[in-house]
Amino acid sequence: MRVLVTGAGGLLGAAIVREFRLAGEVHASGHGEVDIGDADAVAALVKSVRPDVIVNCAAYNDVDGAQRQPARTLAVNAFGVLGLARAAAAVDATFVHYSSDFVFDGEASRPYTEQDPANPQSVYAASKLLGDWFAAEAPRAYVLRVESLFGEPGPGGARRGSLATIVERIRSRAEVPVFVDRTVSPSYTADVARATRATVERHLAPGLYHCVNEGAASWADVASEAARLLGCPLRMKPLTLEAARLIAPRPRYCALSPSKLKAAGVVMPAWQDALARHLSVIHDSR
Repeated sequence: MRVLVTGAGGLLGAAIVREFRLAGEVHASGHGEVDIGDADAVAALVKSVRPDVIVNCAAYNDVDGAQRQPARTLAVNAFGVLGLARAAAAVDATFVHYSSDFVFDGEASRPYTEQDPANPQSVYAASKLLGDWFAAEAPRAYVLRVESLFGEPGPGGARRGSLATIVERIRSRAEVPVFVDRTVSPSYTADVARATRATVERHLAPGLYHCVNEGAASWADVASEAARLLGCPLRMKPLTLEAARLIAPRPRYCALSPSKLKAAGVVMPAWQDALARHLSVIHDSR
């Protein structure tokens, strides 16, 4: 199996590269090699590599920056996905694209399923929903919604994510600012990568899946569990979305249910189990 990974320098991209190298040949493409907003460059790369599978981890993830740069955000998160999907179709490749919990408005009181209607509240959220739709241009397309990612970075020192900052501050006995009113499904990139590979190799029905660790938690819950596992005291500074006055709105409740993936035979572990494994890995690497 020959796999092309775009956005390979990111936190998720690094995990995808590690996982798929266990299964075959991987061509890891970072932003320095191709800008997925450039459809011609994307088509040329795909034609050159001729992959069996394209896994797109590239995205414009600056939620507040997206409000200021809507054209750039759409070029990457929406039209970039369209270009990749069409390029996948041209070489008969399976296409995997990652979406976001931000497509929902956050007004739910239980984890969202794939059947729940999207209601994006920001430029970033709207661009990700468009990407969901555009991915379907590929005949065999999987759209996997992920959120609140944490994991081990790649060799290039990929973007670490919110959890890395929380862990660093806990270890240094510093005050830890965390949201107490935002509920998420924390997701370990290693588990997302394994689920992605299983989805492709088992030829699950193409379509939309929520690919997150099982369970829901506030960031305060996550910080508390991390402190417990680390055996360190937690000096928490509670934050609320209203007090933070962020430029772009965030969904308040955005936990996702991986039940559809589970029904298809791909089980995602609980987020607490995933967090314990991640902290064990980074402890051993210190």
